Amino acid sequence: MDLSATKDCHCFAARRRAREITRLYEERLRPHGLRATQFSVLAALALKDPIPLRELADVLGLERTTLTRSVNRLGDEGWVADTESEDARERRLRLTPAGREKVESAYPAWKEAQDEVDRQVEPLETE
Repeated sequence: MDLSATKDCHCFAARRRAREITRLYEERLRPHGLRATQFSVLAALALKDPIPLRELADVLGLERTTLTRSVNRLGDEGWVADTESEDARERRLRLTPAGREKVESAYPAWKEAQDEVDRQVEPLETE
């Protein structure tokens, strides 16, 4: 069996590019004390506050257990808090004022990374 075609694996190439992009965002957000994933959670909460944890997980494309760990860390920093829910089985989250301040102060760094990636990505062809 000739496996030489695997050297051009699209899956591997996409994952490699995703790591490169993530490193860029991490580099820009590091001075603000945030990881790229943390910024994404805070930004999503800023847009959809308050929101059930399961819905936030869907928005971010994360497993609930993974998101729970991230949210707990953000809660320890005072940036995210639980809020009352009509359903006791549902965990609803909200951005705290400190969390809003954190995401807004980090936004220019995120925007720099976003703009840099935009410049690197080939524009999509439209029909």
